[in-house]
Amino acid sequence: MKKISIIILLGFAITTCKQNRNKDPETNPEFTKETLQISDTTTTIYGNYVDDSYQKRKEGYDWVAVTVKENVDNAIFISVRSRADKKDPTCTFDAKAYKNDKNTYESIYDGKKIIYKFSENSIHISSENKEDEKILYFFCSGGATLAGTYTKINEALDTAQVDKTNFSKVLNFQNVGFNVSAIEKDGKNILTVFTFGLKEKDYNESFDLEGYHVIDAEVEDLNSDGSPELFIFTQSPGSGSYGNVLAFSVNNMKSMSQVYFPSTAENKKINSGYMGHDEFAILETYLVQRFPIYNEDDSNSNPTGGTRQVSYKLVEGEAMRKLEVNSISNY
Repeated sequence: MKKISIIILLGFAITTCKQNRNKDPETNPEFTKETLQISDTTTTIYGNYVDDSYQKRKEGYDWVAVTVKENVDNAIFISVRSRADKKDPTCTFDAKAYKNDKNTYESIYDGKKIIYKFSENSIHISSENKEDEKILYFFCSGGATLAGTYTKINEALDTAQVDKTNFSKVLNFQNVGFNVSAIEKDGKNILTVFTFGLKEKDYNESFDLEGYHVIDAEVEDLNSDGSPELFIFTQSPGSGSYGNVLAFSVNNMKSMSQVYFPSTAENKKINSGYMGHDEFAILETYLVQRFPIYNEDDSNSNPTGGTRQVSYKLVEGEAMRKLEVNSISNY
């Protein structure tokens, strides 16, 4: 098993809900200072929601639950987990959902919208179009579906029964599939990455995240060579919330290898005033990073130096491809 040096590989990409993106990261309206603000969503939507079978779990019933967490970019994290102590999990799903109106969020998978409708004490999951309902069966087994209404509970999910998978996402790009999952095992957070559909050798590796957790994963053809890149976004524990990425590049649709990303903390071009809290996004052919700038006497919770935005391009290196600083701006 390989061990990740979290400081070595960094990055982040906005999820599959990429809408109307400009090619210029300096002018892209989706990645501006305003998006650093936390969503104005009322905190009452955050928490755990369960199906009707959850209350009968001690009688041996299977159950499915939805966890909703806060995020920036006017978005929320949606995680669907199920019972896993007696059999394989029924449903496993993770997505970043964007606000549509006061009570509705949406995410996109395979070009189809998944809708999350909140009421006072429940969440209802459905496809936007009835003909797309089958997509909600993709993330479940045994004929089950994500679709339905889940009721909020004011407590943690049953730790003895709940699936220990911390993250799970299947991505497809240019006929290549990427399966990204992270699970807590023996006190470690283990990330597994494997591909399907490469012409010569599919990739299958596991990594010890050393306590970090996966936030999201995305694919994009950054160097426009007809083969995609995979970005897995992680975040450190504690108040620093250092954003990180494990990056990979597909080689002529035949195999996949890692991409080098220089440590922000050690990069003198951009690290002045850097204390974490960074965000990353894939904007067309750039990886873009932003983070608050800390002045000398600033506390961790109160940066006063504005925001720095850095764009990176994918280039060929001597031993491996790498992400190289393309532009820097402060505002």
